[in-house]
Amino acid sequence: MGKHRRPGPPNQPSRAVPRVDVANPLAAYSKRRRPPLDIYRRHRPLHGGAGHLRPDEPRALEEWDGFTYAPAGTAPDLAAAQRWVNELTPGESG
Repeated sequence: MGKHRRPGPPNQPSRAVPRVDVANPLAAYSKRRRPPLDIYRRHRPLHGGAGHLRPDEPRALEEWDGFTYAPAGTAPDLAAAQRWVNELTPGESG
């Protein structure tokens, strides 16, 4: 039974969250506003295709706004896009 204790693929982070705080009436709402897999920033190739291909082409940068991913700018290449994605984590001020 040990392999069935945690649902989902083993290569993805856990979606387990603390229990809902009964003193906070918006706790359930805040839980639903989390981005998929807790990824707050992401990048996509401007002309489609896989993200790891053609590392010298420009990338579209997207940031989670609490409801959906919104455009946040562009990066000239894959390395710059990856730096942007990793420079700020939730809870930090910029």
